[in-house]
Amino acid sequence: MEQPSLPIMEHFYTLQGEGVFAGQAAYFIRLAGCDVGCVWCDVKESWEVHPKQWMPIDDIVGQAAAFPSRMAVITGGEPLMYDLTALTHHLKQAGFRTHIETSGAYPLSGQWDWICVSPKKFKAPLPEVVAEADELKIIVFHKSDFEWAEKYAAMVKPGCRLLLQPEWDKKHSSEALIVDYVKAHPQWSISIQSHKYLDIP
Repeated sequence: MEQPSLPIMEHFYTLQGEGVFAGQAAYFIRLAGCDVGCVWCDVKESWEVHPKQWMPIDDIVGQAAAFPSRMAVITGGEPLMYDLTALTHHLKQAGFRTHIETSGAYPLSGQWDWICVSPKKFKAPLPEVVAEADELKIIVFHKSDFEWAEKYAAMVKPGCRLLLQPEWDKKHSSEALIVDYVKAHPQWSISIQSHKYLDIP
């Protein structure tokens, strides 16, 4: 199989900070490049791609394999702007579980053990990607986002985990709204960005 390069903004070993696997050790591979344009994005520096960021897949996987966890989380930016078939193939050959965090705005590629789709209003997700989600994570910025959440919850497969996550800068107001919403709609759970409370990457 061809072993191309991918643009890596950053890659690091840490704990998964949010979602279903929060608190578990994982190797994060953050790809550069995104045209979704979320106004509240906390990694806007990932939007642009620079020539020096391209890294061979062998090197990416080799550096990930130096750490004990075998959970690899591919995020961005928007990782599905790229064909991730080769990356996931080599990660699996090295014994990794492959997780992706995506807006769902681009077609799905790669072999995944866990797909987290976080739809964004700035560039709508593809229904066929939403249908493959193991985890639907909606960022709550305004009260109207609950209606947005239910729109996509109606599109996921049975057993998909439904999560509502406060937008960090509005967490105090959003958290209270989400707590009340989850109590009234128990099919949903709240996702907290624990890595920000712990002050880790």
